[in-house]
Parts: sequence; structure tokens; C-alpha cells
Amino acid sequence: MAETEEKTAKAPTEKTTPAKAATPVKTEFRTHGRTFMGTVVSDKMHRTVTVQLERRSYVPKYQRYERRFSKMKAHNPDEIDAKLGDRVTIMETRPLSKTKNFVVIKKH
Repeated sequence: MAETEEKTAKAPTEKTTPAKAATPVKTEFRTHGRTFMGTVVSDKMHRTVTVQLERRSYVPKYQRYERRFSKMKAHNPDEIDAKLGDRVTIMETRPLSKTKNFVVIKKH
């Protein structure tokens, strides 16, 4: 009888799922669409970074490639906190403001 009382008196243990522990960052935005990798060129705005993307474009006249750049604004979550010069991966999400449609999902 004493053994059964000891078993019921124990406090329940919390269970953590392996999937929850393996997830690095939980963002409050659902992501979909395109994914890009670029460099942070500005982090002066609150929770927003400007990411510069580089692509190669072929010029038929000279039969050579040229480098072209695009800049996109992305939401910078507090968990990631990307700084100037960091290499990041951004992913498309719903419009967060007039010019911000991406969120930083990983810092390399």
C-alpha cells in the first residue's frame, strides 16, 4: 500500500518533443514562395534589415556576364538579430509594410 502512495505523490514530468527542440527559430509569420541568400547592408531600422542580393546577367553583345544587385527589406526577428555584413537567408511572407515582404530565417 505504501508503494502505491509513493507513485501517486510524484509530480508529473514535462515532456519535450524532439521536433520542438530541433527547431532553431520560431517566427510568427507563415513563409511561402521564394528564398534568397544575401548580405545585410543596413540594420539602422527597428527590426528591419536591408539585404543586398547579387545575380549574374549575361550580356549578348559582349558575350560576357555582369554582376547585378537588388536590395530588399526584410523583418529581422529578435532571436536572429542580424547585423551589418552578416550573410543571411530570407524567405517571402505576407506584406508586413509598404516595402517589406520578406523575413530573415537564418544567419550564416
